[in-house]
Amino acid sequence: MSENPPEEPIIENVQPPFVKLTAPALSEIESTWLVVAKNRPVNRDWEALIQRHPENTYRCYEDLCTVPTTRQPGRVFPLKGKLYKGAWEYEVTKGDRVFYVPDEEHLKVVVYYAGKHPNFVPTP
Repeated sequence: MSENPPEEPIIENVQPPFVKLTAPALSEIESTWLVVAKNRPVNRDWEALIQRHPENTYRCYEDLCTVPTTRQPGRVFPLKGKLYKGAWEYEVTKGDRVFYVPDEEHLKVVVYYAGKHPNFVPTP
């Protein structure tokens, strides 16, 4: 019998299921909702959005933390169709979007896309 410890599995390409979304600088928001990114790449894209448009991204983050299911005509609205059940879109700027799924039972918002307006709406 050998004294070697058991080998650890290699998991470097596995993404964690949720990552707390990076808050914009100086954010002191009374948060009712927990806002998380679906994975690290989504959080990285969110951070790039903060760099490009800090004021608009701050407003988006504030809305996601406080009133993610409140419609704002032309800016915040639920998506239609079976594929997008429960998903919402937030227009951060004319060319940037955040797609998310609010969970009212757990008061949690899962952001699954943040970045340039895609040609096709991503599915959650």
